[in-house]
Amino acid sequence: MDLTLSDEQRLLRESAERFVTETFTAEHRKKAANDPHGFSPAIWKQFAELGWLALPISENHGGLGGGAIEIGILMEAFGRGLVSEPYLSTVVIGAALVAACGSEAQKQAILPDVAEGTLYLAFAHSERAARFDLGKVETTATKTADGWRLNGHKIAVLDGAAANQIIVSARVANANGASGKLCLFLVPAGTPGLTLRDYARLGGGHGSSLELKDVKLPADALLGDGSDALPAIEAAVDRALAALGAEAVGIMQTLLDTTLEYTKIRKQFGRPLSANQVIRHRLADMAMQCDEARSMALRAALMADAEPVARGRAASGAKAKIGKCARFVAEQSVQLHGAMGVTEELDIGSYFKRLLAFDTLFGGSAHHYRRHAALSGRAQA
Repeated sequence: MDLTLSDEQRLLRESAERFVTETFTAEHRKKAANDPHGFSPAIWKQFAELGWLALPISENHGGLGGGAIEIGILMEAFGRGLVSEPYLSTVVIGAALVAACGSEAQKQAILPDVAEGTLYLAFAHSERAARFDLGKVETTATKTADGWRLNGHKIAVLDGAAANQIIVSARVANANGASGKLCLFLVPAGTPGLTLRDYARLGGGHGSSLELKDVKLPADALLGDGSDALPAIEAAVDRALAALGAEAVGIMQTLLDTTLEYTKIRKQFGRPLSANQVIRHRLADMAMQCDEARSMALRAALMADAEPVARGRAASGAKAKIGKCARFVAEQSVQLHGAMGVTEELDIGSYFKRLLAFDTLFGGSAHHYRRHAALSGRAQA
């Protein structure tokens, strides 16, 4: 298998790394943290001008037709700069769900606006009782004379407060009142009956909890033709796991580079820390964990368009392994920096927090080890 990047992919990596290095400084991150939504709308416009928002969208809908590999290249650069813009929620997940489930009219109305940076999307799917089971949804959608009525609660909605449209998953109630197919609905921000509680996420960015109480929607709020949306949701989340894995690799590599530089200049007993053989062993272990994580993230991206079982195994395997590697690299980096590693004076603490958040987003390592085992046909512990 030839894993060499094409000329276009190399240019994307170089331009992304250069832009992130020049733009996402510690001062910029502090300023963005004080924004009501946790990111800079001006930077988002620059993303659109660079073509990054259009990257995975098809050419028929104003995009560039890129794939998971290109998204991974971009997300790894984002990890190096701790980018907090809602790229994952709007482009990787939201646009993918519209492309997979939406009617042609819905695609034409939404996807070009996403590519131009004028429309933010969010995906409201997780529920407290689901425990990361994508098929367990208790939010209900009832057909009415003039549309739909939604009731339920959602948690961990990435960038929900910034979204113009929230894609909400719900079970359509059958004629006898029993829950039926899982469908997706477009809920505009500010719809009566929609209550949103915003909060800052660990490591940057914002999340939300939603309450839907008799939310009335028109008939065309249903995304697509009403077919079961679970396969599309699973595919979108698996792609998101691959993208998150690439972002975690970027964070881990930055921690490794920063720690290596610090141990060269920090002296103890008249010698640099890196002269100590035990420290060198730790740094070597960190480098090995980074390489292993990068391989798993690349495999998940390469399998993003494979059949569902193979795609799911690759995505869950990457999430579980990278989560374990990320925790090791983060902990070693903080320890080798000593007490300075957890102060606001250094960026190490911010990178550490983002990796902790990565480990729990869309399920931790334990959940994905179980999912990988189940998809492989092995008994679950």
